[in-house]
Amino acid sequence: MAALYGIMAEFRSAEALLAAARAVRAAGARRVEAYSPMPVEGLAEELGHKGSAMPRVTLLAGIAGGVGGYLMQWYAAAVAYPINVGGRPLHSWPMFIPVAFELTVLCAALAAVIGMLAANGLPRLNHPVFDAPDFDLASRDRFFLCLRCGDELAPEAARRLLAPLAPVAVVEVRQ
Repeated sequence: MAALYGIMAEFRSAEALLAAARAVRAAGARRVEAYSPMPVEGLAEELGHKGSAMPRVTLLAGIAGGVGGYLMQWYAAAVAYPINVGGRPLHSWPMFIPVAFELTVLCAALAAVIGMLAANGLPRLNHPVFDAPDFDLASRDRFFLCLRCGDELAPEAARRLLAPLAPVAVVEVRQ
């Protein structure tokens, strides 16, 4: 028998899901996941999600790309291979700007895509909740709340937390 991933409750409305998330977090559950067919206002805050680090990662990668591109051109033109063409200065910064800008955009975009894939745990072809009964309704008209079980939360405690919230169904999710 496969290990237990968590206990999942099914709800009929977004309001019920939001109330359930609020109740289980207030009761001390920390590893809570919610699945919904549409965005639910305030759900992320109730689940304890903080802001993402992706904007900072993208900004730092863009800055590194721009500075790296500029320094690469400066080193090549002014230090490694200085060629005096028509009396122009070796460090002619206007001609370095287009390449530095393009490397800024390229590095920021690559960091954003790679960071998004890493933050989402992708590529992941299968997730344990996909095998839960009626989970296909999460993309249509049902709302699900999964309490991850482990050292901090026993399956019996998870069931006791979910029972008074009047879910449509409560099922075990196996890994």
